[in-house]
Amino acid sequence: MVADASMRMADLDPILERRARDPGALLQILREIQELRGNIDTATVTYLCAQLGIPRTRIEGVAGFYSFLNLQPRGEYRVLFSDNITDRMLGNQSLLEAMCHQLWLQPGKVSEDGLVSIATTSCTGMCDQGPAMLVNGRAITRLSLQRVQEIAQLIRNRTPLDSWPADFFRVDDNIRRGGLILDNKLAPGDALRSGLNIGEAGIVEEIKKSGLRGRGGAGFPTGLKWEACRNAAGTTKHVVCNADEGEPGTFKDRVLLTRQADLVFEGMTLCARAIGAQHGYLYLRGEYRYLLDPLQDVLQRRRESNLLGKDILGQSGFDFDIEIHLGAGAYICGEESALIESLEGKRGIPRSRPPFPVTHGYMQQPTAVDNVETFCSAALAIQMGADSFRAIGTAKSSGSKLISVSGDCPRPGIYEYPFGVSVREVLEDCGATNTRAVQVSGPSGICIAESEFHRKLGFEDLPTAGAFMVFDDSRDLFEVARNFVHFFAHESCGFCTPCRVGTSMLKSTMDKIAAGHGTRFDLAEIENLDHVLQTTAHCGLGRTACNPVLHTLKHFRPAYENRLKSLDFEPAFDLDGALARARQMTGRDDAGAHLKTEET
Repeated sequence: MVADASMRMADLDPILERRARDPGALLQILREIQELRGNIDTATVTYLCAQLGIPRTRIEGVAGFYSFLNLQPRGEYRVLFSDNITDRMLGNQSLLEAMCHQLWLQPGKVSEDGLVSIATTSCTGMCDQGPAMLVNGRAITRLSLQRVQEIAQLIRNRTPLDSWPADFFRVDDNIRRGGLILDNKLAPGDALRSGLNIGEAGIVEEIKKSGLRGRGGAGFPTGLKWEACRNAAGTTKHVVCNADEGEPGTFKDRVLLTRQADLVFEGMTLCARAIGAQHGYLYLRGEYRYLLDPLQDVLQRRRESNLLGKDILGQSGFDFDIEIHLGAGAYICGEESALIESLEGKRGIPRSRPPFPVTHGYMQQPTAVDNVETFCSAALAIQMGADSFRAIGTAKSSGSKLISVSGDCPRPGIYEYPFGVSVREVLEDCGATNTRAVQVSGPSGICIAESEFHRKLGFEDLPTAGAFMVFDDSRDLFEVARNFVHFFAHESCGFCTPCRVGTSMLKSTMDKIAAGHGTRFDLAEIENLDHVLQTTAHCGLGRTACNPVLHTLKHFRPAYENRLKSLDFEPAFDLDGALARARQMTGRDDAGAHLKTEET
């Protein structure tokens, strides 16, 4: 029996050896085992405990945190329909129901023969070509009823994914408007050579002079971050690229990593030179698994061209290389400290700050964390010079911004503009008509109505991580906000009570209103809940969870009030209704079997 068990685990040894049996690589080990076996069973956990020298609770805790990892079998084919609001607008729910009907299966369940399970996932980053789904981690775009029926038949026939039609897995870039980044003609190494000419301190000063700010939405000055990391105590430093764009409606990094991977890695290498780092990590969201091999190929070409590795471009002591770590389905890992925790093979729980990553980041060592677009912009700023870069955009928002446009428009895709473009200009370019609202920067951002379409994208007015979701006058903005609320409740990491409970309460309240049981009391309670979350939540997820409701209430209050009852208060839970099953079982339905209600 022991020999049989050892043989059954032999296929895991190459994975463990490739990861040097390092407990810090636990997430990557679990991810590869999941791809190999379909789930991480009890025997596998036991084996990993012995091989990695870590407790069972840590392995199961990490596996249970990430939605793409399974401790229980989920079928030979695990189908996850993207449930972002734009996928819903394109009919994903009817397609999910059709596939369940085809395969005689309930959503969220595994078929009796263990062949398939069908469920939903928050967003796949394919908002410009949805509805979309993941099958065993592989993205399928442009779903239709015919395509869903074909997929169901392929699953019934147990056809391997590699034999499915290639067009199913085609992901288009959909670049509608280029600019500074997308139209650049730099050859690999051009920006890096410019950086070497001005030296480490010169790189930092040039980035500071350029006015470059982080493109993730918060807009912290990039030069100040690099300077703080450069000046931080310690000889071992790290560069981390945050490519975990999980905000619904955002897909610009997907395109940059496809079209401008060299520019991304160039920016990371310049950062490494500036701060004195030897190690770099690109944290790639799990939904972009299909990009892993092409990105590895780019890294290898850069090593062969002496743009990565030891003595880069002949500079003695300039040693720097980059690893790619793949996420496993956790929106919260887009927060930089949660991402670092995940890089270390842990649950992606945001850290308390201070200290900040620039002094205590990866492995508690100084770490510069920026996103994909920021590193691209940094490379261009060094190549073209700070003054030329700063001349683009506005006084407080230099350079260009990539916008991920989706929703009610005939030309969804990627648009690049100098900062300062108005919302109305973007709507005209993408062909949107009868637009009622635009969600800027995803669910955690801001919803604006037609009266505000003159506002401009930039840190002075409308800061954005890049999402630009368009809703025309046929859309119910209450249901849009409700979808966002469900997203936050699903993606809360559960670490802090205000967020864990608060997002659940918000979800229940919105569902209560949707069911026709809401009152004005509930709307007031949402505002009170927002105050609690704003002041007590551990990270930005909790602090922004009420934004979709508050912003749509501000502009589209009738969408809520039309659903309200005229009562002052109605409880969210109907206790008497919950007892109906008990009355049926006992055969009683007289007045004594019902809860008494006070007459008013």
